[in-house]
Amino acid sequence: MMCEQLGKEPNPDEMPPSLADFPLEIQEAFIIHSMLPDRWDGSSGSYMGKDWSALEPLLNIQGVEDKKTVCYFLKNVEAHHTMSINAELKRKQDAMRRKSK
Repeated sequence: MMCEQLGKEPNPDEMPPSLADFPLEIQEAFIIHSMLPDRWDGSSGSYMGKDWSALEPLLNIQGVEDKKTVCYFLKNVEAHHTMSINAELKRKQDAMRRKSK
């Protein structure tokens, strides 16, 4: 849609990958990651990552066969996600501090 608005033809090499572009284990990791509940620090408001206590039931419900590989990719997805959220929170906090001065 963005290319259409700009009057350009879409270039597949410039498009971000979709979930279907990844191997099955990575797709399963992203799906399970989205289902795990988030944990937040109540006093500082920091994002602490996912609550992994529901992992085994979710792996079973999704019918994951290679659980070890999916958990490896899931941990990588979570690390990236956690850093991204906390970096965004820090940017917002810094902006609020600058604004209040």
